[in-house]
Amino acid sequence: MRDITKILTGAAAFCLLFSAAITTASAQSDAAIKDFTIVTRGVKSTYAPDRRVKVFDLKLTEEKGELAITGCTTEPEAKKSVLADMAKLGYKVTDKIEILPSESLKGKVYGVATQSVINLRMDGDYDAESGTQMMMGGPVTILRKSGGWSQVRTPEGYISWVTSGSVAEMTKEEFAEYTAKKKVVLTARFGVVTEEPKMESQPVCDAVWGNIFIDLGKSGKFRKVALADGRTGYLPAASVKDFEKWLAEPVRSNPTADDIIATAKQFVGVPYMWGATSIKAVDCSGFTKSTYFLCGLILARDASQQCYTGDNVDISKYVNEGQQTREALANLKKGDLIFFGRKATADKKERITHVGIYIGDGIFIHSATKVRINSLIPTDQNYYEGSTRLVRAQRILGNQDCGKGIISIKESEFVKVK
Repeated sequence: MRDITKILTGAAAFCLLFSAAITTASAQSDAAIKDFTIVTRGVKSTYAPDRRVKVFDLKLTEEKGELAITGCTTEPEAKKSVLADMAKLGYKVTDKIEILPSESLKGKVYGVATQSVINLRMDGDYDAESGTQMMMGGPVTILRKSGGWSQVRTPEGYISWVTSGSVAEMTKEEFAEYTAKKKVVLTARFGVVTEEPKMESQPVCDAVWGNIFIDLGKSGKFRKVALADGRTGYLPAASVKDFEKWLAEPVRSNPTADDIIATAKQFVGVPYMWGATSIKAVDCSGFTKSTYFLCGLILARDASQQCYTGDNVDISKYVNEGQQTREALANLKKGDLIFFGRKATADKKERITHVGIYIGDGIFIHSATKVRINSLIPTDQNYYEGSTRLVRAQRILGNQDCGKGIISIKESEFVKVK
């Protein structure tokens, strides 16, 4: 009986020690997770504060008592900072952080859109928020793939997810070969690529204004074209132009304010849709972006990004002094972008929620329920009810390719391999 008691007593002691060890390990793990959270929060705010343009997706894991940091980022300096900060806190961690683009792509980090308009989402899931759209022939950098989705970066730097089957994947050499091929651009509002050079033929795909195709030559009144995924078909020759010649036209090589306004007016009546950027539908910043793209310039994607590009225009009399007059808007020029939202206060940052294109005399064009023309002047019949939320204005024209957030198509991945 005494022996059994000793055994039970010893077992109890062992259990207590084992339990204490688990509790200690658990406490250490909890402390590590807490410190890791603080470290990554600080690093993210420094190197990757905006997930629309940078990826920072890290996790702390523990296996058999050893800590490891897994995940990925587009920012090498962010990775270095996390590892260094954890080391300073006395943690020994295994580095399993991948710098994007992922090595698992095996060099196929270039992609080209193969549908007329493709929805991109903020996460790789059909239920995720719509982020933006890309159009046929548009280039992207592929960052990683997961579950039938590809995380991509567009020429303006916007990062989101697209179904993998919607882009043709290429190596740098394959993309250079694709880029060098002669192309045509659709200049009609809408089109249908057909299997044969006749309108009643079986459709291959639909097409919209600004879609880009590989040019395979003329066939009567049609142009034979190819998509980046290898499909071929025909478009009416009158509906397309040689891409290089299209880019070289003054409206795109040196666009004027009148060019911008004339293009913008072609969108009047087009319905509003969150995340949309084509003649089928546009949101507010998708409208400004699409207008400028068709005039040869690539803008940032969202209104809250576009508002920091170009040069600021002083409209303080209208915004801060309540002078809702044409005189208070005298500094504005045709083609300027005007932004609406919430002004900065002592305890709140400025918040931009809407954008339009100024067309002169207190009038602007924007996408709100649909693309329409409104006035900033209260006495005008078409006064915009949101005019009191006008916050700022930015000048886009003349500020391309000079580090102010505006890129000309001719200097982008549409033409050059980067």
